[in-house]
Amino acid sequence: MADHTESPRSYLIFIKIMSKRRTWVCLFIAVYAILLSSSWNLLRSVLNWYKLQYTSSSSDSSPSPSPSRLPAVYASVVLGAMFGAMSMVAATTVAVPAVMVIWISVVVLLAFFGKSRRVLVVEGRKITREVVGFVFKVLLKEGNVVAVFCAVLAYFLLIRRDLDSN
Repeated sequence: MADHTESPRSYLIFIKIMSKRRTWVCLFIAVYAILLSSSWNLLRSVLNWYKLQYTSSSSDSSPSPSPSRLPAVYASVVLGAMFGAMSMVAATTVAVPAVMVIWISVVVLLAFFGKSRRVLVVEGRKITREVVGFVFKVLLKEGNVVAVFCAVLAYFLLIRRDLDSN
């Protein structure tokens, strides 16, 4: 009998915790931190590749004070794409539960208006297609914005570091 009373209490506590906005912000930050830590080796390898390319291009052309900027462009694009993809994955972890709540709410409202089960299934499929398409467009657009911002920032930081080292 104690198990039966414990389950609703723990469920209510879980629902109360998950309904807070700061919980979702912490979840977003935690997922982003996990993604960042797991991709740390990729980040280090791109930066080490850039350092190797920069040192080899600056030693090959000693009279030229400015080596080729192509490795900086390549490294910044890779870094921007990596951070853009990570932000899309982190945003997806937050968006999926919210989208599910919206989808369930709409289907329940349709059921309350007296729609038959067959119509609910058809409308549910349409709603699912629309919601997934909309969320995908928003995530793609926001991921691209983050990728472009990180790529431009990485390019200028790499160039500034190169100019400071000369």
